Amino acid sequence: MNTVNFVSIPGSILPDQEILVFDDQRLTYAALNDLIARLAATFRQLGLQQRDVIAILDTNSHMYVASYYAAAKAGLTFLPLNYRAKDPELEYMINTAKAKVLLTGDRYVDLVNRISGKLPGTRLAAIGQGDGRMPRLTDLLASVEPDETEAEVEDEDVSVLMYTSGTTSLPKGVMLSFRDFTAYVTANVEMADGTERGTFLVCAPFYHIAGTTAMMTNVWTGRRMIVMPQFEPRSWLELVQGEKVTHAFIVPTMMKQVLDDPAFATTDFSSLTNLAYGGAPMPVAVIRRAIEAFPKSVGFVNAYGQTETTSSLTVLGPDDHRIQGSPSEIELKLKRLNSIGKPLPDVEIRVRGDDNNFLPPGQVGEIIIRTPRIMKGYAGREDDAALAEGWRATGDLGWVDDDGYVFFAGRKDDMIIRGGENIAPAEIETVLMSHPAVDEAAVIGIPSVEWGQTVKAFIVLRPGQKASTADLQEFCRTRLASFKRPEEIAFIEALPKNPLGKILRKELHAREQEQAQAQH
Repeated sequence: MNTVNFVSIPGSILPDQEILVFDDQRLTYAALNDLIARLAATFRQLGLQQRDVIAILDTNSHMYVASYYAAAKAGLTFLPLNYRAKDPELEYMINTAKAKVLLTGDRYVDLVNRISGKLPGTRLAAIGQGDGRMPRLTDLLASVEPDETEAEVEDEDVSVLMYTSGTTSLPKGVMLSFRDFTAYVTANVEMADGTERGTFLVCAPFYHIAGTTAMMTNVWTGRRMIVMPQFEPRSWLELVQGEKVTHAFIVPTMMKQVLDDPAFATTDFSSLTNLAYGGAPMPVAVIRRAIEAFPKSVGFVNAYGQTETTSSLTVLGPDDHRIQGSPSEIELKLKRLNSIGKPLPDVEIRVRGDDNNFLPPGQVGEIIIRTPRIMKGYAGREDDAALAEGWRATGDLGWVDDDGYVFFAGRKDDMIIRGGENIAPAEIETVLMSHPAVDEAAVIGIPSVEWGQTVKAFIVLRPGQKASTADLQEFCRTRLASFKRPEEIAFIEALPKNPLGKILRKELHAREQEQAQAQH
């Protein structure tokens, strides 16, 4: 199935329904389909042929959404670029993908002009006003007739080439096929039929899998989509109230900023029924605060997934976020609040040990998964995480309890080995963040002649709070085994993170290496 049908099929049934809102642009299905058809004609006018790659570097917009569907309509591969990437990373992604055209937002025109000499096979086009040196989409659109033809694609053709964040190495190009997205969308939401489906607020960037799947599931199910160019807490609160948002997805750092914003107390959340979060581990203290602060009518959902699996694998639903009942029931709910939920119907999850055998409930090992929507592969490289019989290694550590709830214990690559003992940073971070003075914590292993590695914690204190290294070490003494306690603690103003809130441990490691070199 060509994913442009996510728009064209509901649009043929409900042409006058408003489906996409961005700034002052309010598009019905009919208007969005017309824009898609004209963009598809424009892409062909630019010389693009089926299976060619078209890249985009911009923040979220209605044109971003339409450009993806126009690419699908023309049978192209869409490459959404991380607008926070550095010049060499952008050059690497664009050139290795062999992008024939790069659509450029106004704020990135200078950057693209700066690297254009190193993009020999790529034509440039401006999404906005541009700078006069590259053709503008608005001018090109005015000179074409809508192209109503739809490319016949194969299920395995690559619809989206999405580069991972590259938190530990160069970004990997994840090839997601038309089949992958069709399997995800049609299995998780019903097609629009005119019944009220509500309003979804999109603030995750479209270059991330959470943003991409949002633009697909919502147009297919007929849920009006409000698009933010980038997340900003005050604007988010204003849109929830003003547009009567019913559904939204945010990451842990966004949740905290929303709760901290002074406007939170006066925002009308009466329309909001579903608030999903994911993209990075959610501190239990933050989600408990959110459960207490938002109206009881808001149902929280924790979603865990990967780019390579076309988004969500497990979900912790609203019922598991309602902390009520008898003392034993409340204790169980609080325990499960630390989990990432249960697998979706089309997902199998197991935990394997170092000997590659499946582990019983309660034992920590690597989470492996099997689902029909695993990526086609990595562009230009082998998938070293592929396992026999359709299983795939996630690189995440965790365990499963007796009731099938999955618990996350950190990245396998982040594991600290101190004197032969394996230490998961997430366990130490959870303890540190339970201290009343600690806002955020990140833990890494640093080289040690005696132990191989020792534990170092980076701490961000809450505004107005104080704590010393001795205070935190004493706090850990009664809560962690001796070999897990941080030997070193550094207080910093902010942790390095990617836009979705994942801690960039490689930057913390780089900081340590620079300090070590300076001392020598």
